[in-house]
Amino acid sequence: MPVTPSTPSPVAPLRSSGTTAAVIVTHQRVELLRASLEQVVNQTHPVDWVIVVDNGAEDAVRQLVEELAGSRAVYIASHTNLGGAGGFALGFLTALAKGADAVWCADDDGRPADPGVLEELYRVAETNALHEVSPAVCNLEDPGRLAFPLRQGLVWRRRMDELDGDFLPGIASLFNGALISAAAMETIGVPDYRLFIRGDEVEYHRRLVGSGLKFGTALTTSYLHPDGSEEFKPILGGRMHTQYPDGEFKRFFTYRNRGYLLWQRGMRKLLPQEFARFAWFFLVQRRDLSGFIGWLRLHNRGRREDFRRP
Repeated sequence: MPVTPSTPSPVAPLRSSGTTAAVIVTHQRVELLRASLEQVVNQTHPVDWVIVVDNGAEDAVRQLVEELAGSRAVYIASHTNLGGAGGFALGFLTALAKGADAVWCADDDGRPADPGVLEELYRVAETNALHEVSPAVCNLEDPGRLAFPLRQGLVWRRRMDELDGDFLPGIASLFNGALISAAAMETIGVPDYRLFIRGDEVEYHRRLVGSGLKFGTALTTSYLHPDGSEEFKPILGGRMHTQYPDGEFKRFFTYRNRGYLLWQRGMRKLLPQEFARFAWFFLVQRRDLSGFIGWLRLHNRGRREDFRRP
């Protein structure tokens, strides 16, 4: 989502000579976590710390982290489910406290595509003087497809071969394989725990764009993630899309958090489009008046910064 950037900052960009902390957030998915960790710990570019924030506080997770990461393991058991936003915030702060120069994000159901991902991210970052760099986030079952549709202007891209070049400036999928400099976090902070899940990465992206720091996506490497494109429903013959997750729990956080986000600095220009898209989706395409009223209530909760959970 576009945000007007501020004056560029003199913050130093990413450097491969610095230290790197991988931060992974997990919740009761130990077997999926194993696949992610196996790739993270075996990267050709060294990872100095492997920080795992366990929102389920499971002993099996601790044992797995210590088994695979050895002396690099930093296991954090949270007896409160902090969600993705709180988990990454805690992990990022832990990395900063360890003295890491950069943080590399991962989650428990995705993984780097191969052992060379981190090395390639640093190469692209140094070539382009970036403060943040993301890999392409591709479908775990079909790596030629994007795990989430990517919008360029009014056009939505769903496949890697629809993207031109090797690098997309000003576009990033955060928390799925993103590499962020510690210096940049002095400007953009850490994720907002209040959002819990859904929209936390969009809010962090808003801060990144507004900071004036340089960032982008490297199309020469990828992060594999389960397909998430089914949530994005086409409207108006595919010219636009609207998000409709499965299940009331996900819809609650998606719509409440979007209501908060769209009223923040730099985002309000998108409000007319937001109301038009969801009105069309619920009232015209689905003929679902109660669904539209429910969406509007959640949007207004976010606008009022009502962050109580269901």
